[in-house]
Amino acid sequence: MRFTLSLIAACAALVNAGVFTQKTFNDISISGGVAGNAQNEALAVFSALDTNNLANVDKDDLDFLNSVNKICNEAEKGAFNEAIDAASGEQADALQRGKIKNKILKLTATVLKLQAQAAQGQDVQDKLQKEQTKLNKNIQTDEDEAGKPSTALSFDATTN
Repeated sequence: MRFTLSLIAACAALVNAGVFTQKTFNDISISGGVAGNAQNEALAVFSALDTNNLANVDKDDLDFLNSVNKICNEAEKGAFNEAIDAASGEQADALQRGKIKNKILKLTATVLKLQAQAAQGQDVQDKLQKEQTKLNKNIQTDEDEAGKPSTALSFDATTN
């Protein structure tokens, strides 16, 4: 009997374990390629998450989503802003499109985290609405630049 209960508990822990593993910024970056499809590219990064069952998102996955936000912010400040300031013309424009795609990745992670927290009963509606508005604005900017080159930058950061 004791063995059976232990086995059931172990299986339950596996079912509730997080779906994400530690990744580097470069592993999850969507900044390269072309503009116009960043929303789908960002959603693909988080495709392991069951968005139909956000009430059961594991704390480790919430932490992962939060850390994606953090490293994308760091890349924006420590790589994209500096590179854009140093560039001009189409090079600067392509870097800016990469920065927008990075923002979409960051904000998608944040919105997913907040949606999961809301589904778990936390009062995050105001913050969720604010972040969703930012995400929508950046998605529109990306779509307005569809088909134009987007430059990715390497950045040394890792998720939790």
